[in-house]
Amino acid sequence: MRNSIAKSITSTISDLHNNGLVDEITMKNIETLCIPEVKEYSPENIISIRKKLKLSQAALANLFNISTSTVQKWEQGNKKPTGASRKLLDVIERKGLTALT
Repeated sequence: MRNSIAKSITSTISDLHNNGLVDEITMKNIETLCIPEVKEYSPENIISIRKKLKLSQAALANLFNISTSTVQKWEQGNKKPTGASRKLLDVIERKGLTALT
């Protein structure tokens, strides 16, 4: 539901922007506010994403510019991905590796 509301708001503001009623800064601010929240990833989710993409732990770590031991800790549940790593997991889960190239 949140996603459909965000799309509706963004569409309305975009129309207002196209008609000169909303400036560029306001348009960008609205778009930023409507970005969907990034979910949390369980160890099982991370393993599933990695295997779906046919990556080793070392390859995933290299892709994210982190250590292999960090990926191992995520998959064991000893640590959770945060910040940019969580966002990158979201992007590659939704769009695949081509989104990063």
